[in-house]
Amino acid sequence: MIIDVRTLEEWNSGHLASAQHLELQLVVGAIEQLAPNKEQQLYLYCRSGNRSGQAKTLVEAMGYTQVVNAGSVGDASVLLSEAIVR
Repeated sequence: MIIDVRTLEEWNSGHLASAQHLELQLVVGAIEQLAPNKEQQLYLYCRSGNRSGQAKTLVEAMGYTQVVNAGSVGDASVLLSEAIVR
């Protein structure tokens, strides 16, 4: 699963085609509904990699074991071979 932790405005400016949108401040409260399997592979990205790094720390503290900070939306696009859509 690919999760974009940016703001709605950033999401609307372009995101990965199969990404789910979950703003950083909502991650702790909503990640278990979005990804109930804590061993599922999660790829997190944001604008620069900072917020996705924070989100990675948060979800790992909740017991998620397969979490990757994919960096910026551009980095994630390259890493996951997925187009950015608007």
